[in-house]
Amino acid sequence: MNFLDEVKFDADGLVTVIAQEAASARVLMVAWANRDALGETAASGQAVYWSRSRNQLWRKGEQSGQHQKVIEIRLDCDGDVVLYAVEQSGGIACHTGRASCFYRRLDGGQWEPVDPVLKDPELMYGK
Repeated sequence: MNFLDEVKFDADGLVTVIAQEAASARVLMVAWANRDALGETAASGQAVYWSRSRNQLWRKGEQSGQHQKVIEIRLDCDGDVVLYAVEQSGGIACHTGRASCFYRRLDGGQWEPVDPVLKDPELMYGK
């Protein structure tokens, strides 16, 4: 059996992927993968996702230069969530220029940014 056959992709052919920094276990981002993205990730060792907004494969870092080297891939007990343990190049996973997409904390009923911008997004993506 192919390892991909054990993944429970949803009705749109997608599975949730959590990207976690291998060294610290910090959650960097949550994204989606289809069968092709997960297969390419396993074969290349570089994180590949499915961009729902662009409707195409998204090779992390292809525009920003902030690549993710995949150290390990795990599948949860239900088979419907994948975890990529990664080494994040440049220390930036979020398109906002922050280390993690989870940079806001609930404080007094408001979401407050608590992590700094490490690189201006315009320098990574242009206008």
